[in-house]
Amino acid sequence: MGLPLHLSIKLGTHLMKMKLRGVEKFPMIVEVEIVEVEPLFACNLKCVGCGKIQHPASELKRRMPVEQAVAAVEECGAPMVSLAGGEPLMHPQIHEMVNELVKRRKFVVLCTNAVLLPKHLHKFTPSKNFAWMVHIDGLRERHDESVSKDGVFDQAVAAIKQAKEAGFQVYTNSTFFNTDSPQTVIDVLNYLNDELKVDRMEISPGYAYEKAPGQDRFLGVEQTRELFGAAFAEGRRKKWRLNHSPLFLDFLEGKRDFACTPWGVPSYSLFGWQRPCYLLADGYAKTYAELLETTDWEKFGRGKDPRCDNCMAHCGYEPSAVLATMSSLRESIRATVSV
Repeated sequence: MGLPLHLSIKLGTHLMKMKLRGVEKFPMIVEVEIVEVEPLFACNLKCVGCGKIQHPASELKRRMPVEQAVAAVEECGAPMVSLAGGEPLMHPQIHEMVNELVKRRKFVVLCTNAVLLPKHLHKFTPSKNFAWMVHIDGLRERHDESVSKDGVFDQAVAAIKQAKEAGFQVYTNSTFFNTDSPQTVIDVLNYLNDELKVDRMEISPGYAYEKAPGQDRFLGVEQTRELFGAAFAEGRRKKWRLNHSPLFLDFLEGKRDFACTPWGVPSYSLFGWQRPCYLLADGYAKTYAELLETTDWEKFGRGKDPRCDNCMAHCGYEPSAVLATMSSLRESIRATVSV
């Protein structure tokens, strides 16, 4: 299953406008993440695969003003926004940020570990242009191990149920590592799809953040293809409500290959526009135009930069899959009807 119809229309309209204007590089689709905004780096968990909380204490205390976040989104013109971090629910004005972006007809996903969600749920309003994105990296034991804290899986599940009962859309995001097997992938996706009945599920092989505590957990390219190839076998991926283009799923299991499109999901944080992507931090630009014009995009991708050699993350490769889809009538039809 691909994107919901109203998001497909929103994306298609955006892509058509960019093409008609002759714009070569523009924020695109990655699951539903067109531009990623990190309004803070602080988090209430210490996940083994994440390097985001390794900033100095002075930086972890900072919070991005609502006006600054909204201005960044408007500057790049993205129709969809992912509010990430850190843990966004630690930002005292995150609900105001969501409201301002939805008011501007942006589709917003708020990425959260869901521990704080029950406390703050009443501040948000259900909308077709807003979804919670809860991180679930496996069933109970595996998820709690990945976030280095017992009980978080049960808290996240309870929060998902509460949000759905309140009328919100709930998506999940699951990152997989070399400690996973095809069966652990199948188990968590079956659970999320069939038992929790979340609206959409996103998946990704973990990227080896330089400062992540668990450096021995990251998948190589062939390991990724073997893992997802086996997990997707026997038609399983067709029944899961995966929030990805069919060609990206083909890419994960090794049926297709693409070059990275590092400019497809620009990332804006407290430091500015991060180059070249939110996985690598090779400096920051003050404006979106500066990011596009002064970054040597040809330097990045597998075979070009050793840090990219094992990367198959959605931020670089789903934009490539979307471009390939949009240039093919057959793939465009396939993306609309099925994966």
